[in-house]
Amino acid sequence: MRRLDWFILGRVGSRMAITVLVFYGLIVLAEALDTWRFNNVAENFGIQWAIVMVLASGARWTIKTLPVTVLLGAIIGFIDLKVRHELTVIKSSGMSIWRIIRAPTIALLLVSIAISMFAETQTTSLIRQLAPMPPGEATLLTPPGEVWLEQRADGAHYVMVAQGMEAGGSRLRDVVIFPIGGAAGERIEGELAILERGRWLMARAIVHRTDSPPEPVTDFSLPTTSTAAEISLKLTSIEDVTFFELAALIEAGIADPGVRAAAMTRFIKLISMPLLLTGSLFIAFAFTAGYRRSDKYGPAVLYGIVLGFVVFVITEMSERAGSGGVLEPAFAALGPAFVAIVIGVTVLLYREDGRA
Repeated sequence: MRRLDWFILGRVGSRMAITVLVFYGLIVLAEALDTWRFNNVAENFGIQWAIVMVLASGARWTIKTLPVTVLLGAIIGFIDLKVRHELTVIKSSGMSIWRIIRAPTIALLLVSIAISMFAETQTTSLIRQLAPMPPGEATLLTPPGEVWLEQRADGAHYVMVAQGMEAGGSRLRDVVIFPIGGAAGERIEGELAILERGRWLMARAIVHRTDSPPEPVTDFSLPTTSTAAEISLKLTSIEDVTFFELAALIEAGIADPGVRAAAMTRFIKLISMPLLLTGSLFIAFAFTAGYRRSDKYGPAVLYGIVLGFVVFVITEMSERAGSGGVLEPAFAALGPAFVAIVIGVTVLLYREDGRA
């Protein structure tokens, strides 16, 4: 890159970095207000790890808000260039709009790839290890530590209730099984259920029926299509799974359609983050750096910010729709990024044409 590219990158990139850091500080301050969580982590791991937990949690929320913060920072950067008439001089030298935005775009793509694959992975891992509440327990309407699983395989349909899980989902303790479609009031109880080769195995179990006394059973088994990793994923929030863990789970195969949709949507969203942030950059450039006869930037900045929040809301809504199986995961994750880029490029060309 030439010196002019470095100049544009330095001006716009520094404004984006400052904006992201300001939002990060506000988010960390909000996270620090959760004193119970902070004190609980401090008691279990020490005060230094409680501080790390707050910083990691703030970083995680900052990553989710990057489409908006990048947009705001880019708007500030381009307005700075415009107000100082530096952008006017650059464009009068014959440099095209695509040449001007090239350096910030390349840098943003590289940084966003590092964030989506590595920074997000590290923050997720830290929060999962330090959080005082087991992953996903806050979202489950069950007593603390209790595990509920619905299983289907080879015509069998049943619900398993366990008081604990071990070995990443392959061992369940104090299990009660309720067959669905079987005899009324039937249930099977056992101290330990082990997942092996597509079956739940219980060395000793007791079958309870309403019309007969309890019946002890040895070597009891039930078929299942679930794997240990899939069961572990069912009992956690998809947000608590890292990029590389998602890749491994998808490669191994996920039988449950709901879990598969959520995992695919989350995985593709992380991959598409560079495209989404690039769209935010294009929108910022289109609403601030285009040709104008006046020096009033208020309406343009307001339109850009509103559009940025619209893109963010659409992104979150499409992610939930993809995770719920309403939309195809690839469409739900890539759609907002594609829309953001199209909007930015369209508005930029429209304004450069001098008609707005």
